[in-house]
Amino acid sequence: MAELLRSLQDSQLVARFQRRCGLFPAPEEGPPENGADPAEDAARALGLEHLSDANGKGGGGPANGLRRVSAPQASVQKYIVKNYFYYYLFRFSAALGQEVFYITFLPFTHWNIDPYLSRRLVIIWVLVMYIGQMAKDILKWPRPFSPPVVKLEKRVIAEYGMPSTHAMAATTISFTLLISTMDRYQYPFVLGLLMAVVFSTLVCLSRVYTGMHTVLDVLGGILVTVVLIVLTYPAWTLIDRLDSASPLFPVCVIVVPFFLCYNYPVSDCYSPTRADTTTILAAGAGVTLGFWINHFFQLVSAPAESLPVIQNIPPLTTDMVVLGLTKFVVGIVLILLVRQLVQNLSLQVLYSWFKVVTRNKEARRRLEIEVPYKRSKERKSPDTTLQC
Repeated sequence: MAELLRSLQDSQLVARFQRRCGLFPAPEEGPPENGADPAEDAARALGLEHLSDANGKGGGGPANGLRRVSAPQASVQKYIVKNYFYYYLFRFSAALGQEVFYITFLPFTHWNIDPYLSRRLVIIWVLVMYIGQMAKDILKWPRPFSPPVVKLEKRVIAEYGMPSTHAMAATTISFTLLISTMDRYQYPFVLGLLMAVVFSTLVCLSRVYTGMHTVLDVLGGILVTVVLIVLTYPAWTLIDRLDSASPLFPVCVIVVPFFLCYNYPVSDCYSPTRADTTTILAAGAGVTLGFWINHFFQLVSAPAESLPVIQNIPPLTTDMVVLGLTKFVVGIVLILLVRQLVQNLSLQVLYSWFKVVTRNKEARRRLEIEVPYKRSKERKSPDTTLQC
C-alpha cells in the first residue's frame, strides 16, 4: 500500500500524463549560467527549490523537501503544446473549479433554475472547501516538482497540494446537484449520473494536466468529499430550514466565519490559501444571510417542504431565454459593482485604522487586514436583488 501511495504521488506520473496529452517543456535556451544545474534553475523559476539529499543539498530544509522562495509569480515556464484539443479542453475544465465559475453558475442557478438548489449547493460547497483548504495547510504536502512537470498556473503555486480543492469542489457541486434533484425533478437518472461523472472527471484530470496536483492529491480530494457528503446528508433537511431560524441566527452567521478565519492554521510562509478560504466563508455567510432576510421580512414566499415531481419540464421559449439572460446579466453586473465598491472602501478604512501606507500591498497579507478585507466580499443572496 505504501508503494502504491508513493507511486500516485510521484511527479513523474504527472509528467507522463502531460506528455501523453501533448504538453512538453520547452528546451533550454542557451547554456546554464555559472554552471548551475538546469533542473535546479527550472525549479527556482517556479518559486520552488527541491532540496534533495540525493544531490547533497538537503541540509536545513523542511521535512517535505521543499523550500519556498519569494515572488513565484515573477516568471513563466515555457512549454510546447502538440495537442491543442487536450490543451483547451483541460484549461477550460480547470476554469470550472475557479471563482469565475462559482460567481456565474451559482447565481444563475438561483435566478433561473431553483433557489432551493442554489442554497444547498452554496452551503455544502462552503463546508467542503473550508475543510479542504484547512487540510492543505495542516498536511503541507508539496505540489508536483518542476521539472519534470510543466506548471500552467502561477497564482496557486505557493499553496500546498493535498487535497485538491478543485477536485473537491467539482465532486461537491456535481453530486450535490444530482442528489438534490433526484426527488425534485423527473429526468433519466443515468443521464444525470453521467453528467456528474463527466463534469467532475474533467475538472480532476485538468489538475493533473496543468501540473498543479499529483494523482494522489486528486484522489484524496474525491475521497474526502465523498465522506463529507455521506456524513452530512442526514442533516441536509436541517440546512434547508436555516432561513427560518431565530432572529439571533444572523449573529452566528457573522461570528462563526470570523472565528474560523482568525483561527485558521498558521503556515510557514504566506500563501493565498487563507485569503481564498476567507472569501469562501464570506460568500457562504452572505448567501445564508440573504435567505434569512427574505424569510424573516417575507420578501419572497416560503418554498414548500416537498414539491411534487415535475412530470414534464416545460420547453424553453424565447421569452424565458430573454428573461433569464436579462436577470443574469443585470445581476452579475450589480454583484461585480457592489463587490468592487465595498472592497475598495473596506481596504481604505482598514489602512486608515491600522495606519498603513496605502501603496503598501504587502500590508494586505496581515491577518488583521486580510480577513476583514476578504470578508467584504460577503454580500446578500442574489434573490434580494433580482426577483422577476
